[in-house]
Amino acid sequence: PVTAESIVVPYGHVIGNEKWRGSEIAQRLQGKIRLIFEDGLGLVDFHLSNRTCILYISEADLVAGDEFKRRLVRFRNASSLKGIVIVERTQISDQYFLAVQKLVVLELGMVLLPVANKGEASQLITQLVREQSKDHNSNPFLRKQCSQLAEPSVFRTVQQIPGVGKTKALLLLQHFGSIHRLCNASVKELELVVGQTVAQQIYTF
Repeated sequence: PVTAESIVVPYGHVIGNEKWRGSEIAQRLQGKIRLIFEDGLGLVDFHLSNRTCILYISEADLVAGDEFKRRLVRFRNASSLKGIVIVERTQISDQYFLAVQKLVVLELGMVLLPVANKGEASQLITQLVREQSKDHNSNPFLRKQCSQLAEPSVFRTVQQIPGVGKTKALLLLQHFGSIHRLCNASVKELELVVGQTVAQQIYTF
């Protein structure tokens, strides 16, 4: 199986893919959270809960080519889990970062969290596990789709599109709910919200 859909993660634990045993991330997580290793997680690197998992893309993965892209697409197609993608954004991998961001956020509609190194990644995983253990609704990384309207960065991004000002950006986000859906909207769908001319500009952009 591509993903362990039926996996049960004990409270406050992380289940890690066997391939991470003895790695720098695993060593840094020891003592902070309870880490259990399992074989057969497939494409997933770490399970934070039975709903949420992490796919880790290292500097080496980015430099090595497109294998990580195939892994992400396979995961997206085969899984109903909420996948968080952690990407090592270093001086070496920076040139690939925009393409990864476009794939993960815009095309696959997943959460992308850049880190500078494995130390930062382990801190982030620890933080995510602690947030998971708290109230699901208060987790800043896992906000509901509808609350994205309040995200200033999303709002600003939509305003960057030629012909879209504050009012149209707000209308678009209210109508489509997320940048992901906006990017995949047809000209006809866009026309309903902003009219023909701007719809064409958005679609082209």
